[in-house]
This record gives sequence, structure tokens and C-alpha cells, in this order.
Amino acid sequence: MSQGSDPRQGASSIQGLIGDALRETNELARKEIALFRAEMAGNVRQLIVGLACMIGAAVFAVVALLVLIDAFVKWLATIVGSEWLAALIVGGTLFVLAIGMALWARSVLSLSTLAPTRTTRQVRQDAQALSERVSG
Repeated sequence: MSQGSDPRQGASSIQGLIGDALRETNELARKEIALFRAEMAGNVRQLIVGLACMIGAAVFAVVALLVLIDAFVKWLATIVGSEWLAALIVGGTLFVLAIGMALWARSVLSLSTLAPTRTTRQVRQDAQALSERVSG
């Protein structure tokens, strides 16, 4: 019998291929998890910095706006002849502005901007490469 026709050698080479495939799949999964963790850590840092800046800006803006609103209400009261009507006009305008800003902030801080897009793309590419390797 020649060496190429030994069934034990064919079985051991298949076992070796399966073992290699399992080791490579395990290594790939570990690398994908590491990439996911790194990307999410960066996204969390970005979220924290963004929120801290937003809070700091809001504190300064509130103080400045209170002073400016008071001055604007007093000025508008001299034009419309009524302090309560001036306060109502200014308050309504500021309420509309606040709603617009809240909607904008919600879109900036949406979960879709925090999704791990690079990891997702890499997993798809790896899955495609594995399927091509297995089929071909």
C-alpha cells in the first residue's frame, strides 16, 4: 500500500484541518472582542467628554441668559407698555428655542452614533472570508 492511500493519514489531515480552523476561529473571535472593547471604550470616552462640555456650557449659558433675559424683558416692556406681556413674549420665544436645542442634542447623542461600526464591518468581512475559505 502506498502512503497516499492510507485512510488513517486522510483522517488525521482532516482532523488537523478542523483543529486549525477551530484555533483560527477562536483567535479571530478573541481579536473581534478586543476590537469591540477598544471601539466601545473610545465611544464612551467621547460621550463623557461631550456630556461634560455640554453641562459646563449650560451652566455658563444659564447665568448669562438670566441677565440678558431680564434686560430684554425690561427693554421690551418699555416698547409694548406691559411688563407681563414682555415677559410672556420672551418666555415663549425661549421655550421654542429650548425645544429646538433639545431635539438637536437628542440626535447628536443617539445610540446610532455610538454603535461599533468598525467592529460590525470587520465581523462581516471575516465571516465572508471564512465562508469563502470553507466553500473554496
